[in-house]
Amino acid sequence: MDWTALGVSLRLAALTSLLLVPLGIWCGRWLATARFRGKGVCEALIALPLVLPPTVLGFYLLQQFGRDAPLGSAWAALTGSGLNFTFTGILLASLIANLPFAIQPIQRAFEHVPVHLREAAWCSGLSPWQTLWRIELPLVWPGILSATALTFAHTLGEFGVILLVGGAIDGETRTLSIAIYDRVQAFDEQGAATMSALLLAISLATLGLVYGLAGRRRWARG
Repeated sequence: MDWTALGVSLRLAALTSLLLVPLGIWCGRWLATARFRGKGVCEALIALPLVLPPTVLGFYLLQQFGRDAPLGSAWAALTGSGLNFTFTGILLASLIANLPFAIQPIQRAFEHVPVHLREAAWCSGLSPWQTLWRIELPLVWPGILSATALTFAHTLGEFGVILLVGGAIDGETRTLSIAIYDRVQAFDEQGAATMSALLLAISLATLGLVYGLAGRRRWARG
């Protein structure tokens, strides 16, 4: 087991989830309740990482993170360092790649909140913030938990985007999925099998959690 790579993966997954879930709550609620021209385009852009090959997304991010690109040069001017082949770079790439996993489950949960509950809360004197905190969030917590689990698990298994943007710098950008690839390249099948089994177990546990919550919601509505 490559414990250093596992540590990088866990830190990346934890930070990605921590940063994306609050954004997912705000964006998911907005998409679930707002009606505006171009909403379909916004939803398509959020869902794009689901269908775009990771190497394609990684290639474009690699270009935009370079010092010659506006984003990369602005970051270098602010911090004095680049984004490519750094932990910050793979974290930013992970945030972009995981947008649909963080936003879509929460959006679907907010879409199932009856409109009359919000209206009743407003008529009772609750502000929009109080309505969100006291009425809506308790109802959509399964969606929030699903988004957190999916984001965390997908980040742990991400390969193409991380490899292109971060390379395989030990202790910095070399994640567990990249370590598995390296072990296979070195014909270390036992090491690759051990790390693959760990990611498989995490994936199965995540799917069990997500589908279990979905089943409980269907049972509660029934």
